[in-house]
Amino acid sequence: MVTLLRWVPFAVIVLISTAALAQESGATLIQQGQQALRAEQFNRAAEIFQSAVQRDPASKSAYSGLLLSCLKSKRAADAIRVGTQAAERWPQDADFAHYLGLAYMQSGDLQQAIPHLQRATTLAPRDFDSHYDLALAFLEQNQYGPAAEQLEQAVHIDPSAPLAHILLGRACQNSNRTLEAVEQFQIALRLDPKIPLGHYHLGFAYGSLGRNREAIAEYETELRGGNRDAEVYYQLAHLQLELGNLQAAVSNDRAALAVKPRADANYDLGKALALLGETQAAREALERSIALNPNDPSPHYQLARVLAQLNQRPAAEQEMKRFAELTQAQQRAGGMASGRLQ
Repeated sequence: MVTLLRWVPFAVIVLISTAALAQESGATLIQQGQQALRAEQFNRAAEIFQSAVQRDPASKSAYSGLLLSCLKSKRAADAIRVGTQAAERWPQDADFAHYLGLAYMQSGDLQQAIPHLQRATTLAPRDFDSHYDLALAFLEQNQYGPAAEQLEQAVHIDPSAPLAHILLGRACQNSNRTLEAVEQFQIALRLDPKIPLGHYHLGFAYGSLGRNREAIAEYETELRGGNRDAEVYYQLAHLQLELGNLQAAVSNDRAALAVKPRADANYDLGKALALLGETQAAREALERSIALNPNDPSPHYQLARVLAQLNQRPAAEQEMKRFAELTQAQQRAGGMASGRLQ
């Protein structure tokens, strides 16, 4: 008994030293993992943080680093596994709920992502990123109303984030709140006049309100900023066609088609060329539109008119017959015709 008691203090010292060493090593691993994260060596960081978790399963820092490393290295399945463990261990931690939601988003499972992101916003209602990411999940599902609610929270928390205003504008635009959309796009452009697609979105909103000249000015500003997107050219051409600026419409439709083949740009190009009297070129553009989207009745109607001008009556009648068939079929399907009949 005396011998045993004599060894007790030594055993205690050994246990304390071992625990201290384990703690120090865990802290060192976490520090190394953070360095790897900063160096964007994400797989290496994940390995280090995994060791830290094994060393100390109760370490929030180790779990947080491991989860972030998995997300950064796009290992969604690992991130979901680690995130689930962390969220169960620390259910009141908003970051783990947020990261787990992001992991499900990364895997493409938005149905699972949204409840975790919602929980994150509940646990940390003043966290900009949680509201923003939840809005992104809603936008991916075309749920514009809930997305707008989250983005309104986000811009209230941080009004200086231009991209959040752009996304809020898009959500408003798609919820038929166009005036609010215009306001949000204008705010975004005041914060960052060069934000990608900012002038495009404002132009689209102006166009929706019938403010075509203002819309054209915004599209032209977007192009001067270096955005040569086919959609920008197409929208600009479409408005110029409506205003009767036929040469400008042709030029911009051709610019759009140089970037990307589009049925709608070929259709508008055919209409503009027909109005300019360039019937053969109009025919070719309309035939390209039909080839890209054969079930749209409108190009068949326009092509029939052009073929009639070219004195190709049988072909014109065939196109008009096809137009009638497609229009009738769309009406039977629920009246979802495109409505482009001129």
